[in-house]
Amino acid sequence: MFAIALVITVVAAIGAARRRDDPPVSETTEKSPVVNDFVGRDKIINIQQAASVAGNALHQLRAPVGDFVGREQEIENLISALLRNTRASITGISGMGGVGKTELVLMVADRLSNEYPDAQFFINLQGTDENARSPQEVMAICIRAFRGPEVKLPEDLDQLSQIYRSELSGKRVLLLLDNAADGKQVHPLLPPAGCALLITSRQAIALPAMTSFTLNPLTEREARELLLEIAPHSMSAVDEICKLCGYLPLAIRAAGSLLRVTLDLTPSDYATQLKDERNRLERIGSEGVEINVEASFNLNYARLAPEAARVFRSLAVFPGTFDAAAAEIVCVDEDHVQLSDLVRRSLVLFDTNTKRYRLHDLARLFANAKLSADERAPASKGHAAHYMVVLSVAGDLYQEGGEALVRGLELFDLEWGNIQAGHTWITAQGVEADKDLAQLGMAYPHIAYFLLELRLHPRERIHWLEIALTAARRLDARAIEGYALGNLGIAYAELGETKRAIQYHEQDLTIERELGDRRGESNALGNLGLGFAALGEIKRAIQFYEQQLTIARDIGNSRGEGNALGNLGIAYAVLGETKRAIQFYKQQLNIVRKIGDRRGEGRALHNLGAVYENQGKAQRAIEFYEQAQVINRELADRRGEGDALWGIGLALAQLGKRAQAIQHAEQALGIYEQIEVPHASNVRAQLALWRGE
Repeated sequence: MFAIALVITVVAAIGAARRRDDPPVSETTEKSPVVNDFVGRDKIINIQQAASVAGNALHQLRAPVGDFVGREQEIENLISALLRNTRASITGISGMGGVGKTELVLMVADRLSNEYPDAQFFINLQGTDENARSPQEVMAICIRAFRGPEVKLPEDLDQLSQIYRSELSGKRVLLLLDNAADGKQVHPLLPPAGCALLITSRQAIALPAMTSFTLNPLTEREARELLLEIAPHSMSAVDEICKLCGYLPLAIRAAGSLLRVTLDLTPSDYATQLKDERNRLERIGSEGVEINVEASFNLNYARLAPEAARVFRSLAVFPGTFDAAAAEIVCVDEDHVQLSDLVRRSLVLFDTNTKRYRLHDLARLFANAKLSADERAPASKGHAAHYMVVLSVAGDLYQEGGEALVRGLELFDLEWGNIQAGHTWITAQGVEADKDLAQLGMAYPHIAYFLLELRLHPRERIHWLEIALTAARRLDARAIEGYALGNLGIAYAELGETKRAIQYHEQDLTIERELGDRRGESNALGNLGLGFAALGEIKRAIQFYEQQLTIARDIGNSRGEGNALGNLGIAYAVLGETKRAIQFYKQQLNIVRKIGDRRGEGRALHNLGAVYENQGKAQRAIEFYEQAQVINRELADRRGEGDALWGIGLALAQLGKRAQAIQHAEQALGIYEQIEVPHASNVRAQLALWRGE
């Protein structure tokens, strides 16, 4: 609905239309002769009736709903826009159905009623109906409000427009046109100078000299306030219910009204019911509102052209925000023509700052219910394929290092919800029967593994990698099979399952050597070294690291060379050969900085900090840990962040700063417990000692 408030300056009505506080008609007219008395009385009655009708019709605004909350800034902006224009003030408010446009403009009109004393009209243009009101009908309503209901008016639009503008000229009138269909319906109703027009519409409307606003759902605070106003006992689940209602006033009002009248329904039970996406629209219901959420959406949807409706349904596969390029591919919408139309109709939300689109959560549920199985399959497959490509681009940028690395992370984080949704759909379909799905299932965990390692919990990575392994074996893709085995070993190592990790790395090494993949062989050797180091077999681990380093240098794999040097540094540090460890770490640091490997740089800095800490040089250690922490937080590397906090805590303890040490260790423990780092128990035990427990 597009809110158009028309503030019109309406001067005194015609002589017959007296104000409600005018004195009654003089009784002297009843003292005329009998025949004339009869005629005179009839005329007087007609005049009185017309005056009464006109008087009532000139002030049509109802009070805003009693539970209206928030929107202070929007109200201020609307009032300011209306009053600052010395000519005809025209303001339009667009927004999705149920967002509260009508109540907002009624609140504004109520505050402005004294500014427009001659008349305040409220006319529903019925823009979402099949038979929307014509401009002629609206003009007639306004004219007859002044001249009386019996006045004869021309049917011709031009002639009627002249009378309409003439009647409003010189008056102070506010005209609120609710639920406009489009600009064509409203344009003939533009008032003369001194009047104000407020328009609400579900579709964006552009009129000459009009100030336009888009109304968004309530803020979390406003939504909470509204629900508690309606159902004060909902405090225990107020935030969850508001979130599940998408902060949409219509939905919150219906949900609150249902809670208020259903005495045996607890707020927590109701919130649980709303979590079921299949039935959420039905569960919200229609208590306390004129129209329920589903019916409100349907008013817009029913008026869409077939192509726009198809694209709207297909958009249900996006779990959150998306860009125009994605919609063009997934929804087969060339130049996103239909998408733009859906934005104009307020069925799709667009953020002008991020240039991203999204469906309101409840609109997505509505679209999803309309999406047929025949439409869902290609849309979901297109979505999964597109975001596999996006994931690949993000991974390539990350591996470039430097500024490109940051851009890769930003792209990955921006599209993470879509990437997860794409993989979830692949998993649900299964990769055994469909070759295309098998290829997608193989690609997702591997084209940007370094990014997934940063963001996915090891158990989630294992799930993705097992699907990739199944797909690779189905397609006899030995290289991907080896890659999946190696990464499964890394994930199990992070969970502390060292022997199982070694088994995967040994299988990976066999495949890499079979294929003659020297890079893969180098990685497998390094991973095996890490496994044996975790078992305490440091000298055996060094043998693997040295083989890893030799191959990496032979093939010019700088990243692999840096990893091998870091691994050797750790091994010699464990053996107490501190100087040699530092040499390896510094070589690693030079390489990773040269290739822009920020994560590798963070690890090298951390390892240098650990060496100096073991030497008792606590202040020097803290300097390296803090440099590493800057990188960890830049990359949102939770494991690295926890390691740095723990290292700083140990160094602070060496300096006798026990309270600060405990503070850092507690933060590290929180991260370790969240991501299930095996040595969290060591941190917990050390904390107990420091606290004297």
